Amino acid sequence: MFLKRAYFLFLVCLLSVSYSFSQITKEKLQGDKKQLESDIAYTDKLLSQTKKNKQISLNQLIILNNKINQREQLISNINKDIKDIEYKININTNEITKLTAEIKKLKADYAKMIFWAYKNRNSYSRLMFLFASDDINQAFLRLKYLQLYIDYRRKQSELIVKKSELLKDKIAELVKIKSSKSNLLKSKEAEKILLANEKEEKNTAVKSLQKKEKELLKSIKEKEKEAKKLQKSIENLIAEEIKKVSRNNITINSVTPKKTTNISKTSKELGLSESELILSENFTSNKGKLPWPTEKGIVTSTYGEHPHPILSGIKVKNNGIDILTDNGAIARAVFDGKVTGVISIPGANKVAIIRHGEYLTVYSNLTEVYVKTGDIVKTKQNIGLVYTDTDESKTELHFEVWYGKTLSNPLTWLIPNKK
Repeated sequence: MFLKRAYFLFLVCLLSVSYSFSQITKEKLQGDKKQLESDIAYTDKLLSQTKKNKQISLNQLIILNNKINQREQLISNINKDIKDIEYKININTNEITKLTAEIKKLKADYAKMIFWAYKNRNSYSRLMFLFASDDINQAFLRLKYLQLYIDYRRKQSELIVKKSELLKDKIAELVKIKSSKSNLLKSKEAEKILLANEKEEKNTAVKSLQKKEKELLKSIKEKEKEAKKLQKSIENLIAEEIKKVSRNNITINSVTPKKTTNISKTSKELGLSESELILSENFTSNKGKLPWPTEKGIVTSTYGEHPHPILSGIKVKNNGIDILTDNGAIARAVFDGKVTGVISIPGANKVAIIRHGEYLTVYSNLTEVYVKTGDIVKTKQNIGLVYTDTDESKTELHFEVWYGKTLSNPLTWLIPNKK
C-alpha cells in the first residue's frame, strides 16, 4: 500500500515538474521572440540611418549580416513554437477521441437503464419487487439496491453532462490552437520572404563592395594603425602607473590588510590600496553581469581575429568590440572606478580609460568626454558622447577590457543579449 502511494506521489510530482518546465520553456520562447523582434526593429532603424549615404558601405553589409542572423533566429524560434503547438494538437486530439468513446459508452449504459426503468415504471412493480422478498433482510437489501440504482443513474446522467461539456471545451481549445498554428505559419512564411530579400540585398552589397578593394584595404590599414596607437597609449599609461608606484616606494604591505595573502603580481605592480583590491574583486565577481557601455546598440565587430567579410584571405584583428548605436548616443561606465586617463588619438578621436582595481575599461571614438583624469565614476555614469561619422552615417563605440597588461574579451563581461 505504501509503495503504491509513493509511486502515485512520484507520478504527480513528475507531471507537475514536466508542466512547470513546459510553461518555463514556453515563456522563454515568447520572451526570446519579443526580444528578437525588438532587435530586428532596432537594426532596421540603424540600417535606414546608414542608407542615407548613397554609397554602399561596409557598415551597411555588417548591419545586414546582423539583421539576417536575427531573422534566422526568429524563424527558428517560430519553428519551435509550431512544434510546441503541434504537440498540443496531438494531445487534444487524443483526449477528444478518448472523451468521445467514453461519452458513447456512458450514453449506451444510460439508455439500457432507461429502458429497464421504463419496463418497470410503475410503483406497483417496485412494491412487488420488495414484497417478493423471502424475509425482512432480503427486503432491506432490495430497497438498498433500488436506492443505489437510482443514485447511480443520477450520477451517470451528471457524468454524461460533465464529460460532454469537457469535450466541448477541448474542441474549442483545439480550434483556437489550430488557429494559432495557422497564424504562426503565415508569420513564418512572411519572415522567410523578408529573409530572402535581405540575403539578396546582402549579395548586391557584397558585389558592390568587392569593386572597392583598394579602399577597403586602405581602411583596414588605417584601423590597424589606430588600434596600435590606442594599445601603445594604454600600455604607456599602465607603465607610468607602475613607475609612480616605484618612485613613491609604495610596498604592498603598506597598502593592503595583513589578512590578505593572495595578492596578484598586477596588484603589487600597481600598488593597489585595500579599497582598490576590493573593487577589483567585485569587478571579477560581476563577470557576465556588467551593463553595456551604450544603452542601445548592436555589435558590429567582435573580439579577436576574424576573416574580412569581403576580402578573401584577409584577416582583421579587434582588441575589443565595436558597438553601432544611435546618433547622439552616450557612452557610460560599465562599473564603479576611477578615470585613469583621457587621451586623444588621431582616427580614434577621444578615449576615456577607467580603472577598476586590476582592470581597465576603454571607451574610444568619443567626440566629447564628460570626465577627467582622477574622477571617481559610478556604474552607468555618462562619460562621453560617441562620435558620429557623417560620411557613413555611423555612430560606433569601440570598447575594450584589460586585466593588467592583458587584453580580455569584453563580451564575456557584459550581460548577454541585454543592453
